[in-house]
Amino acid sequence: MDASQIENDLRKDRVIHDRLFSRFTKAIVKYELLSPGDKIAVCISGGKDSMLMGKLFQELKRHDKFPFELVFLVMDPGYEEKVKSKIESNADLIGLPIEIFENRLFEVVSENEKSPCFLCARMRRGALYAKAKELGCNKIALGHHYDDVIETTLMSMLWSGHIETMMPKLKSKNYEGMELIRPMYLIREEDIEAWRNRYDLEFADCACRVTRRQEENTSKRKETKELIRELRKTNPEVEANIMSSMENVYLDSVISYTKDGITHNFMDDY
Repeated sequence: MDASQIENDLRKDRVIHDRLFSRFTKAIVKYELLSPGDKIAVCISGGKDSMLMGKLFQELKRHDKFPFELVFLVMDPGYEEKVKSKIESNADLIGLPIEIFENRLFEVVSENEKSPCFLCARMRRGALYAKAKELGCNKIALGHHYDDVIETTLMSMLWSGHIETMMPKLKSKNYEGMELIRPMYLIREEDIEAWRNRYDLEFADCACRVTRRQEENTSKRKETKELIRELRKTNPEVEANIMSSMENVYLDSVISYTKDGITHNFMDDY
């Protein structure tokens, strides 16, 4: 297996093309994620999702529908050497010209025992924005997929007591002119896993040395994923319904909602 085989299958294998590339481009069109002249920092974490995103962006670039630039950006937050080497070898294997920059993030978050993942996510996002802006990019692309979206939606209700979802794009509040996009928004995780398994690729699920010290069973995302799996046994449409609910919110039938920092209650106009 080499990069040319992966690229050829994206173009000619009907199942791979339909379930991966077609859904990738559908999200880009539906949510208007790209514009002519964009320079996108494709953020590669080293996992299956971001690596596939890189290949899909390469394929989109090959079609040359309009001009845009790509930078395949890897942040090294303090990976163990074997993890960093694995990311580099995988990128070389599948044909991604990655650019690595160092940020000693793990040293900071390891001191926060209460919520290292939350702190890490915020700091990682900021570091990626800053580096992307330095490189002249106006957008960063993250590899969150369909299942990430529905799990986040359900988690917000079950564990946080509010309704919130993972948006397909967001304007940065701290970096003017920068935007975050999620072009994998409509791609199912099982199809990403099938792509990985087809070529016997091995990616690290989590390269963080901090979270490996925690009990895996404490992960709320894992619990939510398992709940959805159980619900699907009696309701095959459960994932689609969760996703659809975020596009079908009836404000006349909710107690209160917040927009632009201002909370509105149904009693205000009752």
